[in-house]
Amino acid sequence: MTDTPTLPAVSREWHLASRPVGWPKPEDFAFVEAEVPQPAEGQVLVRNKYLSVDPYMRGRMSDAKSYVAPFELGKVMQGGAVGEVVASNAEGLSVGDHVLHFFGWREYAVVGAKNAVKVDPEAAPLSTYLGVLGMTGLTAYAGLLRTASFKEGDTVFVSGAAGAVGGQVGQIARLKGASRVIGSAGSDEKVKLLTEEYGFDAAFNYKDGPVAQQLRAAAPDGIDVYFDNVGGDHLEAAIGSLNEGGRIAVCGMISVYNNTEPAPGPKNLARLIATRGRIEGFLVGDHYDLQPEFVQEVAPWVASGELKYRETVVEGIENNLEAFLGVLRGDNTGKMIVKL
Repeated sequence: MTDTPTLPAVSREWHLASRPVGWPKPEDFAFVEAEVPQPAEGQVLVRNKYLSVDPYMRGRMSDAKSYVAPFELGKVMQGGAVGEVVASNAEGLSVGDHVLHFFGWREYAVVGAKNAVKVDPEAAPLSTYLGVLGMTGLTAYAGLLRTASFKEGDTVFVSGAAGAVGGQVGQIARLKGASRVIGSAGSDEKVKLLTEEYGFDAAFNYKDGPVAQQLRAAAPDGIDVYFDNVGGDHLEAAIGSLNEGGRIAVCGMISVYNNTEPAPGPKNLARLIATRGRIEGFLVGDHYDLQPEFVQEVAPWVASGELKYRETVVEGIENNLEAFLGVLRGDNTGKMIVKL
């Protein structure tokens, strides 16, 4: 039976108007109103409550060939979202249920039941399903434990360590027995967060001096694992400090996302020969089989307070673009969330 209460006539949403060159500009986007459709059979209508903005979205604004299709010009963009079902024409989902889905950047979304994951707002705050218990959390877990083959006693270096993924990587490493955890961040306030709240053994502000020098000072005995969110000089520094058998998991390279020319690669790649080092890129989508194990292990740490998280919350769909640009600038501490 179709459950269709009175619905709003329009939904506000963000479209990609033109493909950005270099840093995205406001004129590359359009904030528009669209008609709210009724859900067809097998679909639900969701009123989004929280939207995710993430660095990878910059890549989808380009039409370069990549691992995921680019955003279409003149159409609403996509991203993680969690919201409340307000109309249902699908078995198993009722009005009032809360679901996680991938149709963000809009107030209302029609979602196929197969693409909606029911979540429990009583078990954890809704916003955490976009961050610490969601895709960013699984990214940290899979990248550290599977791609980087973390083992107890490793010295771990994380760049972008005050971000949603980086902060969780460092804490998981600590909780699973790392001998030393080092992080880099872009402000003294974030450095303080890493050492005083997240339990990192050392952290530094990459703006204070050459990354290679600061890393050597923080990890005089070298590093066994580098979790890369930044690329550029951070990757080169990590290769320079890599111990024999060291592993580098490449999650992101935010330092080059807005470059208009190809960035030069690390000058010291030959050092991987002597260290027998390994660099491997990964995508979280290849590791969804770890989701049950991830939630089972990490959710109790979050509930007990052993694993801490931060969210930077921006209010209002009209500020969705500014929140996204803030992620590229590094304005956020922890997960950047838009609250509707």
